[in-house]
Amino acid sequence: MIRFGVLGAGRIGKVHAATIAGLSNSSVAYVADAMPEAAQALAGSVGAKVASVDEVIASDVDAILICTPTDTHADLIEKSVQSGKHVLCEKPVSLSVERIERALPIVEKSGKAVMIGFNRRFDPNFGALKKRLHDKEIGEVELVTIISRDPAPPPVSYIERSGGLFRDMMIHDFDLARFLVGEEFVSVHALGAALVDPAIGTAGDVDTAAVQMQTASGKIAVITNSRRATYGYDQRIEVHGSGGMLRANNVHMTTVERADASGFTGDVIKNFFIDRYVAAYAAEVTAFVNAVEGGTKPTPSIHDGLAAQKLAEAATESRRTGQAVRVF
Repeated sequence: MIRFGVLGAGRIGKVHAATIAGLSNSSVAYVADAMPEAAQALAGSVGAKVASVDEVIASDVDAILICTPTDTHADLIEKSVQSGKHVLCEKPVSLSVERIERALPIVEKSGKAVMIGFNRRFDPNFGALKKRLHDKEIGEVELVTIISRDPAPPPVSYIERSGGLFRDMMIHDFDLARFLVGEEFVSVHALGAALVDPAIGTAGDVDTAAVQMQTASGKIAVITNSRRATYGYDQRIEVHGSGGMLRANNVHMTTVERADASGFTGDVIKNFFIDRYVAAYAAEVTAFVNAVEGGTKPTPSIHDGLAAQKLAEAATESRRTGQAVRVF
């Protein structure tokens, strides 16, 4: 039985804690949150006790689930592994490549399993696409196109602490592009603008962006992000290869279609990331628990977190300068 301490009782902490409590080989022992009421509510729902962050890390749990603000992640990862705990941490590891690089030797010296929450790798649709790429169903991958659009922008107060669209939102797509292509990207060229909410631009960020990336062998990935999609949570992938094309489309509320004289119409797509990726979040936590129980190293690892962060920083720099940026 893998016993967890959960740090952060917000919406993603609630999702992960419920999965942990529902598995036969894991449980939640402690919950910590800066808001006592939130910690108590989550602890009560999963049969855990409330404690401080330091008390949870120092306790006898086997693993720490980190769902706190991004700027706390690296410190909490270090403290947790130094206390002998395995770690599942929400993305990103940090807002800084340099900070992740400082955490790496501490993680490696500890020998503990550290997994970063790039949940989209565990989406059943994207996972099936990856398997078919691995099986060479369309030959060699040549061009990957990833579309990710939120239904509405977050408040500016969140934007100001997020590290920017490339580090906060597109970080998922950077990891997914690496996952699908199977090679590292060495060149990044980014465009961005505040077309949705002028206040986002005033805060120094963008809400609409496009990035082109290329590997040393020439393979290309194109990622587009927007903080606004009036029709729902838009999540699509297309992979073109030497022998054909594979595509993963949006997930709709139902598969029901209506046909009449005006044509065919279908149900709306899912409108919230937790609803869209509910299966992915469950599979992610299950994979981590099974890896810890089996003594294997889970992925995505902190090294994957570092690689994605390098792409995010390169994109941020490219957007600032208007020039392609080399990634090393």
